[in-house]
Amino acid sequence: MGVVLLVRHGQASFGADDYDVLSETGWEQSRLLGTWLAERKVAPDLLLRGGMRRHRETAEGMVAAAGWDTPVEVDAGWDEFDHLGVVAAYARSVEAPANGVQGDGVQVAGMQGVDRREFQRIFEQATARWTGGGHDADYPESWPAFVTRVRAALERACAAAGPGGTVVAVSSGGPIAAACAALVDPDGEDPAALARIWSRFNTVTVNSSVTRVVVGSTGARLLTFNEHSHLEDETLTYR
Repeated sequence: MGVVLLVRHGQASFGADDYDVLSETGWEQSRLLGTWLAERKVAPDLLLRGGMRRHRETAEGMVAAAGWDTPVEVDAGWDEFDHLGVVAAYARSVEAPANGVQGDGVQVAGMQGVDRREFQRIFEQATARWTGGGHDADYPESWPAFVTRVRAALERACAAAGPGGTVVAVSSGGPIAAACAALVDPDGEDPAALARIWSRFNTVTVNSSVTRVVVGSTGARLLTFNEHSHLEDETLTYR
């Protein structure tokens, strides 16, 4: 069987001017992951990563710690959705200024100074609106388009793994959750159910965690989700 390891990026710089940069904890998480994978004799044939800086930096830290000499390819299909755009659209829907304060008084633009728990609460409300349908024109990328994009990226990764290879794909929580939702509900006949499954996966995906997908004669199947035994104490983060 082939194996695809879906890796969530290390902790990004929440609350900073540029979110798309690993924090010091994020760099440490990526190095811990690389060491952990090398100790388990993981030797990927190919490393895929999304096009975002946090994906690149996570891949760099992981590869350096693992000592891999592995070809790296960029696949933008693994990029995160525009989470700030989703939150801003929600803000507009409750008649709050998109660059100011939410209707409940929580500042969200750029996330500067935002309490993590408060942002998470608003984020879940905003993504529920995004995945709920009926507002696709409010977003640069609709929920159905996002799901289609991730499914295609997963198919490419599985094809690259082939019958006996190993592929590592560095991505974000949203795409990894979408890939998992597609694997546990491959038909996706109930869009609301698929969105609920995605939300459950997305809210608990740990920074630098590993999700394993096996590729066999019957297709791709989810083997494990959110492995993070290489982390403990302050290195265990969700955002």
